[in-house]
Amino acid sequence: MRANCSFASIPGDRSGCAASSVETRRVLLVFFCSVACYCLGQQPGASSSARGPAITLEQAIDLALKYNHALLAARTQIQQSQAQEMTASIRPNPTLSLNSLFIPFTAATADNLNQVSEFDLGVGYTFERGGKRKRRIQAARDQTAVVESQVKDSERGIIFNTAQQYINALLAKSNVELAQQDLESFQKTVDISQEQYRAGALSERDLLKIKVQLLQFQTDLSSAKLNLAQALVSLRQLLGYESVPENYELADQLAYQPLTLGLEDLQARALQTRPDLRAAQRGLTAAKSQYELARANGKRDVTSTFQYSHVGGLNTGDLLFSMELPIFDRNQGEIARTRYAINQAQETERAAGETVMTDIRNAYEAVKSNQQIVELYESGYLKQAQDSRDISAYAYQRGAASLLDFLDAERSYRASQLGYRQALSGYMLSLEQLRQAVGTRNLQ
Repeated sequence: MRANCSFASIPGDRSGCAASSVETRRVLLVFFCSVACYCLGQQPGASSSARGPAITLEQAIDLALKYNHALLAARTQIQQSQAQEMTASIRPNPTLSLNSLFIPFTAATADNLNQVSEFDLGVGYTFERGGKRKRRIQAARDQTAVVESQVKDSERGIIFNTAQQYINALLAKSNVELAQQDLESFQKTVDISQEQYRAGALSERDLLKIKVQLLQFQTDLSSAKLNLAQALVSLRQLLGYESVPENYELADQLAYQPLTLGLEDLQARALQTRPDLRAAQRGLTAAKSQYELARANGKRDVTSTFQYSHVGGLNTGDLLFSMELPIFDRNQGEIARTRYAINQAQETERAAGETVMTDIRNAYEAVKSNQQIVELYESGYLKQAQDSRDISAYAYQRGAASLLDFLDAERSYRASQLGYRQALSGYMLSLEQLRQAVGTRNLQ
């Protein structure tokens, strides 16, 4: 260090030695900090957060079905409907009556109470006619079946939303990987261009153009990372924040899986598995049960009472019956309403069936269209764009091609790669839309 000090300093001036001493202390400080970080098991500048677990699409769907709070809230409707079944099965409570008449306030002796006072004790019960309890129970069970199908349809929606968001995150992850590869590849071009500039083989104007283009690659990488972070946060909300840690990752990749089933097979399967169609079909059954219950409620119940009486020293028993005369109110309004409700349920079932057919056809056509786009990319366009980029880069580095030709080939390669990834994600999304339309994830 003393030799460097004497070489860098001016005779009679100690500023060079002081600067060199400061630089020496700075280097030593950095060295000791690096050693300390290494001893603590952490590399200098490395992130303190470890990598989280990687989940697949199917695992994400399982987590959403288990922890999604909106779905958990919807499932309580089944329990509420089952509680209504319990209410429907309850029988009428018996009635207890007790009265005491003619209690003497003067000369209240035991003989007077026995001979003058009257004591009555009665127990009554209402006997339901028309099978009301049976109809109530059946109507409640049919309504529970409707609610179960509606909750299944909510699960179908959650599954699709989870798969959709997972694929969006996969696209963002793929874009990050592409942006990182492009940045590293173009950084090598920048390094070569700087060497050419120092050697006088490249003008400063072309070097500045290349550096400006490098900024575009860096911006693309930052935007891709932002999109990935936002997609992972949105997916975590669907999965439930307690189901995965904050630093979780995706295990799958964008992939092409051709569809093998035909349109007719998909439509036939959908008619058997779509939960919203099942809900409409069970809604028709529930409407018929409500009609039968309304008819049963038109029958008037009989109330029977057995009463024990103590009058004038005698113990007697009375048996009483009472029933409302159905002269004006025979529940005819509710009977008419439930009859119309059956017609409504029938039309709803037909509309649900038509919706299923339409959804299947639209989703199937979307899958076929996106499949053609993916196959076009894989048929040769991707390789052609990559070969064009590689040839242009090789020629430019050896002075056989212009800078504009190289940058144009680089942009075409990036555009084709981004387009291919978007086509893959579009195909996977349309496939998920078809799974939702069919009502099952098994399309094989």
